[in-house]
Amino acid sequence: MAESIKTGVSLYSYQEEFYTGKLDLEGCIQEVAKSGAKGVEILPEQMIKGFPHIPESFYETWHGWLEKYNLTPIAYDAFLELKLFPNRITTLDESVEMMKRDISIANKLGCKVLRTLVATPIEVIGASLEYAEEKDIKIALEVHAPFTFGTPWFEERMEYIQKTGTKWFGIMPDLGVFVKRMPSVMEDWHIRHGANPKIVEYVSGNYASRADMKAIEKEVQNMGSANEYDKLFARLGTHMVYTDPQILKDYIPYIMHVHGKFYEINNKMEEPSIPYNDIISVLKNNGYTGYVNSEYEGNRHIQDYKEVDSIEQVQRHQKLLHQIIHN
Repeated sequence: MAESIKTGVSLYSYQEEFYTGKLDLEGCIQEVAKSGAKGVEILPEQMIKGFPHIPESFYETWHGWLEKYNLTPIAYDAFLELKLFPNRITTLDESVEMMKRDISIANKLGCKVLRTLVATPIEVIGASLEYAEEKDIKIALEVHAPFTFGTPWFEERMEYIQKTGTKWFGIMPDLGVFVKRMPSVMEDWHIRHGANPKIVEYVSGNYASRADMKAIEKEVQNMGSANEYDKLFARLGTHMVYTDPQILKDYIPYIMHVHGKFYEINNKMEEPSIPYNDIISVLKNNGYTGYVNSEYEGNRHIQDYKEVDSIEQVQRHQKLLHQIIHN
C-alpha cells in the first residue's frame, strides 16, 4: 500500500486555551491525540518553562507524554531573535549560535524538522547546515503570506537550495498563501467593530476577483464615508495572498512539512476561505507523504464576542484532512 500524507497538530492551535489556563502542555498533547492526529508540533518559546534553559527532566517528561498518547514529535517552531539588543542587530555569529541552540533542543525533543521564518538570513542557515545534518534536523523555511512562491524573496532561497544541493534546507508552505476568499471571521470582526457591511462586501468581492488590492485600499481610503474599520479591512486585503495550488507540483521534492493554516471549519465541514480539497489533492497526487499539521488562527477574530473552542475546530480540521487524504 502506497504511503499517504500524515497529519499532526501545531500546539499553536491551542494558544487560547493554553493562555487562559484551560489546558496545560500535557492537556494540549492529549487533545492532539483525541483529534485523531499522530504528529505534534511545538513552540518551545511559548510553551516550555525556562526556555532556552530547559532542564533534562523536562525532556524525560516530554517523551513520556508522547509515549503515553502514542504521538510522534514532528516539528519545532524556531524564532530567530535578530533584535535582542536596543542598538544593533545580532551578529552572524550570535545568530548562528542561536540557530544551533534551537537545532540542539529540537533534537532532544525528537523533532526532525525545524521551522524558521522569513527574516532568517540565508547566511545564518548556510552556516548552520553542517550542525543540522549532524543532529539529523531539517531546516524548513516557512513560505508565509504576504511572501509566496515566485516572489524575489522566495526565488533567492530556492536558488540557494538548488545550487548547493543540500538535503537539510527546504520549504514549509503555510496554507495562508492560498486564501481564495477573505475569511468570513475577519469580515464579521470588522463589521462588529463598526465597518460598513457594504464596504466590507466591496473589498471582499474585489479580493475574490483578484483585483489590485492596493488600488482598492486607496479607493476605500479616499471614500468620505469610510471609517477606520473600513480602511483597516481594506488594508488587510493587501496582506492576504492567493496562489494557485497547482504551483505545489513544482516543489514537492523541497517540501519538508506543511502548515495547515485555517481560520474556521464551519458546520458544513468546510474552510470557506482556503480551497483545501485542491491543495491536499495536489500534494497527494504528486507524491507528498510528509505531515500536514493543523494550525488554527481563527481564535483572535472571534474572542471579542464568544468563547473560543480551538479543540473542536482542530477536530473538525483533522476530519476534513482525513476525508480528502483518504478519498
